[in-house]
This record gives sequence, C-alpha cells and structure tokens, in this order.
Amino acid sequence: MPGSSLFVKQEIYQYNDKSFMKLSLVIPAYNEAARIEQSLAQILSYLAEVSQPAEIIVVDDGSTDTTAEKVQAMAASRPDLRLLRLPRNLGKGAAVKAGVLASQGDEVLISDADLSTPLSELPRFLAALADGFDLAIGSRQLPGSRLIRHQPWLRQLAGVLFGFFVRMLVPVGVVDTQCGFKLLRGPAARELFQRLTIPGFCFDVELLVLAQALGFQVAELPVSWENMAGSKVSLVRHLPQVARELLRIRWNLWRGGCRP
Repeated sequence: MPGSSLFVKQEIYQYNDKSFMKLSLVIPAYNEAARIEQSLAQILSYLAEVSQPAEIIVVDDGSTDTTAEKVQAMAASRPDLRLLRLPRNLGKGAAVKAGVLASQGDEVLISDADLSTPLSELPRFLAALADGFDLAIGSRQLPGSRLIRHQPWLRQLAGVLFGFFVRMLVPVGVVDTQCGFKLLRGPAARELFQRLTIPGFCFDVELLVLAQALGFQVAELPVSWENMAGSKVSLVRHLPQVARELLRIRWNLWRGGCRP
C-alpha cells in the first residue's frame, strides 16, 4: 500500500519485560529542542505519580536542531524512553505512524510535544476504552471543552474553514479531527496506521475515515486545551499540501481504498 513503509533509524531504550508495558505514548517532534526536555519531564512525573506502566516513544521528524540529542541524552538513563529518528522531515503523519508501528502497549496515546492537552485528561480516555470504544478522540469544540488560551483569530478562522471542508469532502463522524490527543487500543492503532498513507497534517482525517470504514468505535471527548507558541503549521505555506492530502483521502474513499 502506498506510504505503508518508512526507513527509520531506531535508537531504542526499552524494558526487557514487554508484559510490563501497558501504555505506549507516541510523541512526534520536529525542532522541539526548546521544550522537549520539559515536556518529557512532565510526562515522566505524571506517569510515576499515577503508577502507570508505559513506554514513551519520541519520533524525531528530521529536526535540524538538537531535539534528537536531548531526547537521546534523557533516554540513556530511562529504559522507558525510546527515540526514533526519521532520515529527514517527512511530516507529522509519517512521524506518528512510525511511532505507533513501533509501539508495544495495550493502549497507544498520541500527544503533541507541547502538551497543549495535559496528561491529566488520560484517565477519562482510558475509561472510554474500558467502556468498549476502540478510539477516544480529544475535542476542543464540544460542550465541556475548556480552552485555557485561544489561538490567534486568523488561525481559529482557518480551523473553522478546515473543519467545514473536511465535513464536505469526507465522513469523519467527529467535530474536531485535529486535536493532538488521541488514545487507541493497541491492536486497532497498529492496524489503522499500517494502512495510513497520508504523511502530513491531514493524517488525523484519514485515520478517522479508516476507523469508520473498518467499523471501529470512536468516542469524542471534551478536553482542556491551551494554545502553545511555536506551532510548525504555516497557514500560507501548508495550504497546498493540506488541499492535496484532503483530495487524496477523498479519492481513496471514492475508489474504495479506505475499505477493509
């Protein structure tokens, strides 16, 4: 299947006892040197506080700064921390796919490196999976969602327009496709991402289209969310790429490429 394989340099630091791992946390990172250490420290502190067995997989998407070096230095003394390095900047979807396919947990959490949605939301998402859902998707647009710091108005407008075009082109079944906090059952995550073809920002849309086509049950949950400075998305520069990716998803859906 197009886009189903990646050449990934793996620098792996992991538990010897795989049965100990319950949760895999996948973090795509591109030029995140300024905050990756702080984010990982927060994650490790939270997991220790709640006694959550986990592996943390940081996927460096061809960063040109010292992101990979900083993660590798932390991983040297942390057997629960793994670093994957893509050979060049391939896109957020490609980075998340590499991390998910390398995961071993019973559940897989995808989280942005800036932790715009805090890990304290995790218990509600685990509860959704315990109730029978295969995917629990964070949403900034549901009643009960709490936006601590809003995006600039132009980016908010772009998000509204993006959501409108997504709903016009493809059936996704949720209000907010782009919130970077998603929890999946491990087997479902690895099956879905094995089929994923979109390497860029619209991978979330394809993920949800595939989930619906394959009959997976999706829960959309309100979250606390805070806009963080340093977004790598440029409205002007990435618009053509986003348009191509959405049309590709629509084309795949039309020709049956998203069917089981």
